[in-house]
Amino acid sequence: MTENYTALYEEHKKLGASFTDFGGWQMPLKYSSELAEHHAVRNSAGLFDLSHMGEVWVSGPEAAAFLDYALVGKISAMAVGKAKYSLICNEDGGIIDDLITYRRPAADDGTDVFLVVPNAGNAVVVAEALAKRAAGFDVEVRDASAETSLIAVQGPKAEELLLRLVPAAQHSLVTDLKYYAAVEVPLLVSGAGKNLLLARTGYTGEDGFEIFVDNDDAAALWQAVVAIADEGELTPAGLASRDSLRLEAGMPLYGNELSLEGDPFAAGLGGVVALSKEGDFVGKAALAAKKEAGVGATSGRRLVGLKGLGRRAGRAHYPVLKDGTAVGEVTSGQPSPTLGYPVALAYVDVELTEPGTALDIDLRGKAEPFEVVALPFYKRTK
Repeated sequence: MTENYTALYEEHKKLGASFTDFGGWQMPLKYSSELAEHHAVRNSAGLFDLSHMGEVWVSGPEAAAFLDYALVGKISAMAVGKAKYSLICNEDGGIIDDLITYRRPAADDGTDVFLVVPNAGNAVVVAEALAKRAAGFDVEVRDASAETSLIAVQGPKAEELLLRLVPAAQHSLVTDLKYYAAVEVPLLVSGAGKNLLLARTGYTGEDGFEIFVDNDDAAALWQAVVAIADEGELTPAGLASRDSLRLEAGMPLYGNELSLEGDPFAAGLGGVVALSKEGDFVGKAALAAKKEAGVGATSGRRLVGLKGLGRRAGRAHYPVLKDGTAVGEVTSGQPSPTLGYPVALAYVDVELTEPGTALDIDLRGKAEPFEVVALPFYKRTK
């Protein structure tokens, strides 16, 4: 597999990052302690390089109608400036990827503009699928992933920190920005105000922002964010803490909770499948059949949260047991730094999904007690 490096790779090296391969990219796993990075995001703020994510621009007179056909959600119903979580599925209803779509202001000619952001390992596949599905639509699909960086500031101090980079007259652009919305903001980088797309989205369960920036300006933006933070306010954070944060927040990870063999309804994502929207969309017939059959009908299992009653954590692919019999499988699991006990996401038999149900995880031959709990495990106080 070809190794890709983000525009911030040298910045990470300066900070002493430990690197790992993720979706073909060399990404910082951690800088010093993943535990310290996790707690920094929960208590102050963390700085992430998400430049391995994809960015696909969709524009044209039929952009909204095209995305209604290409994705499972009703993208045409989005207001300008808003974002929407959705799925792109194949004809069989299998999940190609989960992604976020941003509706941007119309182009000068009045046509619609959207930004679709797929996950790192799926960025090429999603861009190709969108391009293929565009046949017959008056729409342009442009993959800008290779020229775009994405930097995230996540945590309770995220807004306060970003305001230091925004001219005072434009502070309301940040403070008025709602969750799952985006706006162009002039950020003071290298002494100049540059309009950059700022989204109030994230993958940590905390308040926070994601900033889209050209590769050529990425290092300057990263350095500017680091420079405006006082000691202890901001901690560079890697993929290890990002994974523990998203798990506590009950957010699925493609390749773990979601897959081509997966079922959106069994994954708890039935609400994003807009079967009632007008017209056809890719996978509609298969997804309608899955819904009609009932949650978990495909595999007999549904995704749940599991809280450990002991100290040992379950990991991906460990069997879930009921009275010694396998009734499921862990998809993600580890000790929760915030909550102080092990947590896991797992697909288990549908009749065992009620909160409070006692189950075990087979930890290499030893049954460790867990119980089903409602998701998310952690929810920030607003």
